[in-house]
Amino acid sequence: MKPILVVLALAVAASAAPQYEPIFYDYHQEIGIPEAARIKAAEEAMDFDGSRIVGGSLASLGQFPFMGGLVILMTTGGTSVCGSSMISNTRSVTAAHCWRHRTSQARQFTVVLGSIRLFSGGTRVVTSNVQMHGSWNDWNLNNDIAIISFNHVAYSNTIRNINIATGSNLFVGVTATAVGFGRTADGAAGNIQNTQALSHVNIPVISNAVCAQTFGNTIIASTLCTSGAGGRGTCNGDSGGPLFVAGPTLIGVTSFGSALGCQRGMPAGFARVTSFADWIRSRM
Repeated sequence: MKPILVVLALAVAASAAPQYEPIFYDYHQEIGIPEAARIKAAEEAMDFDGSRIVGGSLASLGQFPFMGGLVILMTTGGTSVCGSSMISNTRSVTAAHCWRHRTSQARQFTVVLGSIRLFSGGTRVVTSNVQMHGSWNDWNLNNDIAIISFNHVAYSNTIRNINIATGSNLFVGVTATAVGFGRTADGAAGNIQNTQALSHVNIPVISNAVCAQTFGNTIIASTLCTSGAGGRGTCNGDSGGPLFVAGPTLIGVTSFGSALGCQRGMPAGFARVTSFADWIRSRM
């Protein structure tokens, strides 16, 4: 009887273990490449109705002059998409997984500045000069940050850099703003509802302890999380884009959310900019 009791005990222990939300396995294959096709088709159809991000609002040209869209040429020849934040005339910050994630490797970024569209308009600079953080882990998305270097781009009314957050502020309880070109709804409904233009949403920052209840040990000190209450937050295609507070000051780089959907009220994870401020500044 003892072996049976051991098996039963293990089964009970397994059932009692926390069930954490899954995150994407290969960003470009699962999200970026399909999103690129959807966004391009929406832009070509001129299908603009004012909705962006999940629970967000349409952005006007010049409202977020530091926002940079990324049109990504993959080594396979496919096209993917991400976002970025301009931090100087020659540098932007994005997520490391936008350049390389699991089996997918980018060959080239087109950084789109001063535009509310991704595949047309604005100032478009092409580069393959991308430096991922040395401790980037493409299995658990820890240290998900990278620097993009490109030829000098002059500032204007629609193109401007954002400040980098420094210090020890955890920003818990602060309402921050996320910006991106990503989806506004999950599933098949999203294919109809998701018209294409830059959008933004205001979302509160939560503690890492609360966030870890959803994502487990994916959450480390250099992760920053926001609440997904009310189905508001970042979604597929927003990766690499900015989370910022008044200043404007960049506090997070969009990294991940639940692979099961954006409207389920789950938190979203970002690379915590204060944790990487020295690393970023040394490369500006």
